[in-house]
Parts: sequence; structure tokens; C-alpha cells
Amino acid sequence: MKAEKIRNLTDEELRHQEREMSDQLFKLKFQLNMGQTESLKKIRGLRKDIARVKTIARQRAKGEQQ
Repeated sequence: MKAEKIRNLTDEELRHQEREMSDQLFKLKFQLNMGQTESLKKIRGLRKDIARVKTIARQRAKGEQQ
């Protein structure tokens, strides 16, 4: 997911997106540990997307405080 697309989301949508991605990451890690999948690219990409969402949410929170 691109940062520009994330910036267009509302705060509630950001929280929902983060929860959804975290659930997907958990499932992928579980599958990886069980030997059902070897999709490291998906895991890495998902972790980066979660980081983008968290970064943008943090920027918005800091912007509101100042």
C-alpha cells in the first residue's frame, strides 16, 4: 500500500487497517512456523505497510498536539 493512499484514510480507517494487517501478519507467521507457506516477501511487505500506517498515525497525532 502506498503512503499517499494511506494519507487519504481517516483516523478510524487507519486504526482498522492496522488491526487488519496485524491479523494477516499473525496468520502468515503462524503458517510459516507450521511449514505451510514460505512467503517471506508477503511478510516483509506487510510489516512495511504496518510501519507506514503507524508512522502516518503518529504524524497526525503529533500534528494535533502542536
